[in-house]
Amino acid sequence: MQRRVFVYAIVIAASVAAIAGLLHLGESWFPASSVTTVGGNAGAPLTSADALRRPLALLIIQLLVIVLATQTVGGLATLLRQPAVVGEIAAGLLLGPSLVGQLWPAAYTFLFPQSSLDILRLLSQVGVILFMFSVGLDVDVAHLRQRAPTAIAVSHFSIVVPFLLGVVAALSLFQHYAPPGVPFHSFALFMGIALSITAFPVLARVIEERGLTRTPLGSTALACAAVDDVTAWSLLAMVVTLVTAGGIGGTLAIMVCALAIFMAVMVWAVRPWLARLFEDVGGPLSRARTAHVLMVLLASALLTEIIGIHALFGAFLAGVIMPPNQELRRQLRERLESLSSVFLLPIFFAYTGLRTEIGLLNDVASWAVCLGIILTAVAGKLLGSMLAARWSGSSWHDAFVLGALMNTRGLMELVALNVGYDLGILSPHMFTMLVVMALVTTAMTGPLIDLASPRGTRRAGAIARR
Repeated sequence: MQRRVFVYAIVIAASVAAIAGLLHLGESWFPASSVTTVGGNAGAPLTSADALRRPLALLIIQLLVIVLATQTVGGLATLLRQPAVVGEIAAGLLLGPSLVGQLWPAAYTFLFPQSSLDILRLLSQVGVILFMFSVGLDVDVAHLRQRAPTAIAVSHFSIVVPFLLGVVAALSLFQHYAPPGVPFHSFALFMGIALSITAFPVLARVIEERGLTRTPLGSTALACAAVDDVTAWSLLAMVVTLVTAGGIGGTLAIMVCALAIFMAVMVWAVRPWLARLFEDVGGPLSRARTAHVLMVLLASALLTEIIGIHALFGAFLAGVIMPPNQELRRQLRERLESLSSVFLLPIFFAYTGLRTEIGLLNDVASWAVCLGIILTAVAGKLLGSMLAARWSGSSWHDAFVLGALMNTRGLMELVALNVGYDLGILSPHMFTMLVVMALVTTAMTGPLIDLASPRGTRRAGAIARR
């Protein structure tokens, strides 16, 4: 043992002495004055401020701030009986020019310089792609078939009415709030889409928190929201295709044909292959099979991006065609959501917040228009769903609760709004108004359900008597 220690000490000492000798020899051969550097500041000492402005360091700081803000405000939202996504969306708005940019401009400029936004945008898009795949996993086709009559009637009525109101609203908004050069049909169709969307994931979370999952009302609401999602995203895909193609013509026909072929291959070729691949899955999902799923997801997203439609549509379809094995879907959801919901989606909220300037609504007229959009959205979605549910045989109470649930927009709305903003269909003013509408309509879901419950009714009556 002593011999080994002695040999170890000798080797280490000899190595250190050799390194020191070589360094001294190098200094004598190559004095600092003889070195030619590439770039004028290569030899300048790096300050701590300069180190923090390096792209990687700045990105890490941004991610720390974003995750901390979204988790903190999201936690506060849950304490107020709101879905965490309401707080996360609010946190994204607070980090942007609407609050931090106003109260602490220097910190805002340091944290989110214009040169860093492209990296955040790409990361946010990855988060949205994973999220849309998870949304597709939540679509239970067999469940939809069981509740098809009621679900289709309510969901389609809850799309048609707000869509119509959105197109009507576009008649008065187009001249003042549409970007220059945008055709009326693109703006009007997108306004219809923006008022028609229901946030399936947020709705599912609200139903679970209220203990409605295994009730007929909860099952109907989930089925309606699923049909609503599929229909709304199909309509959005059509609008995006129309806008990208530049109108009705040969390009649009090519894109539609390419999309139809892609969907046929996914449904009739990829889905059976996935069913065979996962037919013997009974335990934990292997890394190889997870990699297969990711390749299908990314390839599907890439193809829709190449066709000319946003990559998120391919991600959504990839989730829908996954085998109906609920254990498989649960494992995929857990593996992907742990990354997307905690890390990548907060980046999307922050990026949306950086594009949203509440300060643009700086006069009474702007806020009046914003309020009008909110009221139109609520009237179309809540009342449309409620009347359709009542017509389908539901009680007024259940019909109202179903309408309140379908009025939830949340993250799904932000995804659609960012697509419209990227395509140049929405101006910054209209984008801001619609983001506010998404936040307000999502936040009002819980209070409306509480108000509809007997306990909520008694509490409201007690407050009124005071």
